[in-house]
Amino acid sequence: MSPRRHEVQDLPRWRRAVLKVGSSLLAANGGGLSTRYALGLAEFIAASHRAGREVVLVSSGAVAAGRALVRSQPEAAQGLAARQALAAIGQTTVVALWQRFFDQPAAQVLLTHDDLRNRRRYLNARATLRELLSLGVLPVVNENDTVAVDELQLGDNDNLAAIVAALVDADLLLIASDIDGLYSANPRTDPAAEPVADVAAVTPEVLAMAGGAGSAAGTGGMRTKLEAATKAAAAGITTVLFNGTDADCLRLLAADRLRGTRFQAGGTRLHARKYWLRHAPLAGGRLRIDAGAARALLVGGASLLPGGISEVGGEFARGDMVEIEAVHDGEMRPIARGISQYAANEVRRIAGRRSAEIESLLGYSYGETVVHRDDLVAVVGVATG
Repeated sequence: MSPRRHEVQDLPRWRRAVLKVGSSLLAANGGGLSTRYALGLAEFIAASHRAGREVVLVSSGAVAAGRALVRSQPEAAQGLAARQALAAIGQTTVVALWQRFFDQPAAQVLLTHDDLRNRRRYLNARATLRELLSLGVLPVVNENDTVAVDELQLGDNDNLAAIVAALVDADLLLIASDIDGLYSANPRTDPAAEPVADVAAVTPEVLAMAGGAGSAAGTGGMRTKLEAATKAAAAGITTVLFNGTDADCLRLLAADRLRGTRFQAGGTRLHARKYWLRHAPLAGGRLRIDAGAARALLVGGASLLPGGISEVGGEFARGDMVEIEAVHDGEMRPIARGISQYAANEVRRIAGRRSAEIESLLGYSYGETVVHRDDLVAVVGVATG
């Protein structure tokens, strides 16, 4: 028996959207990429353009495309280096697949963990995407699998799409899947699964509805889509999950109607900088601070000065995102994250000392703060702004 269908509802008003298309919608049965579902999605993008709207496409499929192009080679392509090679081979095929549907140019944009962790590179990526949109170009975004390493991979394009949505100040995140939306249980295995049309917030109960990984062609499942919706909601962006294999569903989307699941945006839109600080990948560094510094950060909205730092963990460069931890509710735990104005070896030399001593200790100074309050966001307790 087929699962119950979601009710049709109105889409929120939008001018700029990010559309994420996963490998399950692009992979052909015999390997490589297929236009079977891509055509309908491209027609939706074209209709949006005609309506004066902007779309950023986050598209998977590079590894699948590369694997098909070297099918005659041994099936040893399972390790990281092999996946990177397949991605490099297949990236142009992905862009070519989408370009064939549009008269306007498509542009490949490859992002890595470092692009989103480093504030300068993050802002460069933001400026590039905005300029592409202003030129009427369709940006086709993917993770740069060719140079990413295991510990620095973004991991899935659902979460990448949510970060891109915040990057370009999108009004809407559209996630095309091969099922109709969120269900109370896996509709493929549980005949009692009920469709969930609207989600006010992704709670533990909602997360419990998510199953495991998706199709064999992809790296994500329902859980990564819920994670993406959570990130988007934190930036004040509504997420909708719909069936990209359903032509009727795509026609409804073009008419601003949704048959799927809508994840509501958060009540307040975080300032873009604070949002990035909250969700950008960490560099691996850690600053342990004393109770006085923790109170100053969480309650007073203060900057982190060297005098409050008791221990430095890991290695990081100036401008990297670091985790800040202290005793909270009786246990040592992360309480904030922010951009360090000094490298790890420099912080070790000035930790516990007065700001006025920085120049004499290092021979130079980047300022009196290790993490400025404008570059810092709390992850527990009272927000810093």
